[in-house]
Amino acid sequence: MHVIAVSTITDNDKFWGSLKIAHGQLPREARWTLAVASTDGTRAVNVIVHDSIDGVKSFFEEHAGPFGATEYFEADVANAVGLPKG
Repeated sequence: MHVIAVSTITDNDKFWGSLKIAHGQLPREARWTLAVASTDGTRAVNVIVHDSIDGVKSFFEEHAGPFGATEYFEADVANAVGLPKG
């Protein structure tokens, strides 16, 4: 499933620094497909393919949790533009 992580960032440098480290430690069964921030550095959207929302949340919070608040949602891939359906 594609999991959307929408973050409100409290420390932009530490948030993205932690995610760069996290990317190198991504679980074998997961795939990071998108990471994008607002120009003011206060918001971010990440899309990670994994078998569960809880798996993404656990991994993401371990790394970026102290530097922002994140909500997690399953993406509606059937109605998405630009995401593979598989």
